[in-house]
Amino acid sequence: MDSAAIDRFEASRGRLASLAYRLLGSAADAEDAVQDAFLRWQAADRERIEVPEAWLTKVVTNLCLDRLRSAQARHERAAGDWLPEPLLEGDPMLGPADTFEQRESVSLAVLVLMERLSPVERAAYVLREAFSYPHAEIAGILDITESASQQHVHRARRRVAAERRGGDEVDPASARRIVEEFLAAATSGRTERLVAMLTADATAVSDGAGLARRLLRYTTRERIASFVRAGFKPTPAKRRLAGGSPAIHIALVNGSPAVVAVIENRVVGAVSFQVTGGKVASLHGIAAAHRLARLNEAWQQHEPDAPVINAW
Repeated sequence: MDSAAIDRFEASRGRLASLAYRLLGSAADAEDAVQDAFLRWQAADRERIEVPEAWLTKVVTNLCLDRLRSAQARHERAAGDWLPEPLLEGDPMLGPADTFEQRESVSLAVLVLMERLSPVERAAYVLREAFSYPHAEIAGILDITESASQQHVHRARRRVAAERRGGDEVDPASARRIVEEFLAAATSGRTERLVAMLTADATAVSDGAGLARRLLRYTTRERIASFVRAGFKPTPAKRRLAGGSPAIHIALVNGSPAVVAVIENRVVGAVSFQVTGGKVASLHGIAAAHRLARLNEAWQQHEPDAPVINAW
């Protein structure tokens, strides 16, 4: 392959990776999809490709759809052990973030909600909301009619809007203050204060540090508060499991404020918060090492703010 063809692909790599991540919720799977697209680009008769960006978008989208439809992927997701792979603010795989819809489409909360969409609905929603593709182009990418594209996007928007806990976007400074207050209440053991800081329909999901066979889910404020209080209470057993006494930072993960536990510059856990109306609407706790690989890499390359807790 000549250097011009390689450069053409590399110019699209970031956008393709961001698209694949939104469709799959996994940075590792997204990178695999983009690499597979590169191999197809190498083998293609490029002289017959009129618009390379459109061709590559279609290839990556369909590779992701194949993955979402595969028996293995359906089993993993149906078994209840799937959560998105979190990404640290500034990660290029997060992609476009100019509009509220673009930022929301990559939040952990919405990535989880998109699991309830069909693969085609998910693809149409992402292409429209995150990348502003017109329905005519979405139809060409997905091999459907333009009216079908409109229907898929409308249905996806309706389902996401009906099930998401958030309302209008909260500015980062306000969201951080709420998370700091929530963390202070959690570490003090003040359950009643935690309950008061949760929305009436709040939810929490945790992967149990990868030790639980299925995700742990909590759907009442009292149960969430008890789970959070227990989770943030340090014990010798937890420190042994983590490999030491972590420092606790607050950072942005997938565009939302998150508590990040770090030992010797290694992330051992993250809890992402969705904040709305001055309260916490949802929490996603991730501590399984395989879900933190890319977040770890990014953490080691950036300058974090001072920890809010030096040694937990």
